[in-house]
Amino acid sequence: LINLSGKLLGAHVAHAGLIVFWAGAMNLFEVAHFVPEKPMYEQGLILLPHLATLGWGVGPGGEVIDTFPYFVSGVLHLISSAVLGFGGIYHALLGPETLEESFPFFGYVWKDRNKMTTILGIHLILLGIGAFLLVFKALYFGGVYDTWAPGGGDVRKITNLTLSPSILFGYLLKSPFGGEGWIVSVDDLEDIIGGHVWLGSICILGGIWHILTKPFAWARRALVWSGEAYLSYSLGALSVCGFVACCFVWFNNTAYPSEFYGPTGPEASQAQAFTFLVRDQRLGANVGSAQGPTGLGKYLMRSPTGEVIFGGETMRFWDLRAPWLEPLRGPNGLDLSRLKKDIQPWQERRSAEYMTHAPLGSLNSVGGVATEINAVNYVSPRSWLSTSHFVLAFFLFVGHLWHAGRARAAAAGFEKGIDRDFEPVLSMTPFN
Repeated sequence: LINLSGKLLGAHVAHAGLIVFWAGAMNLFEVAHFVPEKPMYEQGLILLPHLATLGWGVGPGGEVIDTFPYFVSGVLHLISSAVLGFGGIYHALLGPETLEESFPFFGYVWKDRNKMTTILGIHLILLGIGAFLLVFKALYFGGVYDTWAPGGGDVRKITNLTLSPSILFGYLLKSPFGGEGWIVSVDDLEDIIGGHVWLGSICILGGIWHILTKPFAWARRALVWSGEAYLSYSLGALSVCGFVACCFVWFNNTAYPSEFYGPTGPEASQAQAFTFLVRDQRLGANVGSAQGPTGLGKYLMRSPTGEVIFGGETMRFWDLRAPWLEPLRGPNGLDLSRLKKDIQPWQERRSAEYMTHAPLGSLNSVGGVATEINAVNYVSPRSWLSTSHFVLAFFLFVGHLWHAGRARAAAAGFEKGIDRDFEPVLSMTPFN
């Protein structure tokens, strides 16, 4: 297939058809099994939470008020997959083997550097349009779900976009570690949508640039220009995307609202500390001064920089931000007077719910926590999504190394392997 552009087109279109078929079929499967009375994260759903996050079918507090948009999404993907499947089979079996002669615009030779960067440019423009689709949904087409909306999460149009480059590119310069969290620390939708305006613009402008220009001499020298090299670059890029997605779905409760995906790990831990602070305070404990078994505060303590944070093991998650907790913070961390007077019933309910739905479980515990009774079979979608993306990103990275090594070896002219024209087995007696 490597040099048969027509057949390779068929393979890629058919592959897209399989992907879209899965999306449509799984979408309809989730709709058919969906119970509106239970949260999405209790039902093992991974597609409906994405649709809900985009503002479809949900109302205040993330309550599902209409499943019809989900059904429409599934049907649209299913129909699209049939079109792609037909196109894939047509180009793989019936269409021209190569496109260069009959459709020169769609034809290419891997070594043709100018054509390759033109294709790169077209792909960048398509990615930019994709980023702007989210922007338009948030600005004009009904808005998106904002877990931070006052009075509990709600669908709202994002009006006051963050477009300041110092803020948006500041995320890229942050440390990836606790309290900083690189781009994963983004916690308001204005920044997320504004970031998509920037990314969409950069992708479209970069795409136009790559269509109009030829690669410079340094790029021609530095890069390997073969089909396998492009495959390795793509696998490397996808691997990075997978690792970032893994961290995003695990830690970020703004892009992945806890109403749909369940609490993050730090969120469930802080929710447990909060739940027992509420209980023991009602029983008469003085939560401001009670000492824990380590000599630090049992319920509240100070972080090294002086903020008041929850005490106990959850101290490691001091940098959690969550809509149910932030109203209780003051200028110096958790506010003792608010904790004594201002805790609302909805905050108690929310934290008890999140405490009991921690994203535990891993690749080896698909039924949830091993010590739970059989009736409890809870695995958070966050566990599924982050574990699967980590594992897939790792394999994509290995594939990147493999194909990069092969491509460089081929370019340098010392590919190892058996000479297929004169391999030993050809001169041996057949078995029969």
